[in-house]
Amino acid sequence: MIARILGSVGLLALGVVIGTVGGFVQAARWIVDTPWGLWVIPWGVAFVWAVLLVAIRAGTWLIRTRWGSWAVLLGWLAATIALSTESPSGDLALSGGGRQMTYLIGGVILGSAAATFPLPASARGPRNG
Repeated sequence: MIARILGSVGLLALGVVIGTVGGFVQAARWIVDTPWGLWVIPWGVAFVWAVLLVAIRAGTWLIRTRWGSWAVLLGWLAATIALSTESPSGDLALSGGGRQMTYLIGGVILGSAAATFPLPASARGPRNG
């Protein structure tokens, strides 16, 4: 039981790290000049979403329950909300642009979907008590 609690706290901290780093990485993009004009490829958003989804599913496997996945998602959400609020000096890490809103809303939707998938019965192992 204590191992699960410590694991959940560690996964919560992992979610905070992903949310903090992701708040800055999500702005990364490639601008490609094609014969049809400039194309913007937002690779930062896709990368952070992929890392978030892998960490959420890993949390489920590590703790052997969905609490691990929700801990990662909660940590990511807390850090993302903190970066979305205006600092006393008026700065924002995540502004209200379209790419940032896609990152926030898409991350919540994808993260919630990944966190609700149960662990397969073959991976659960024997139940204790």
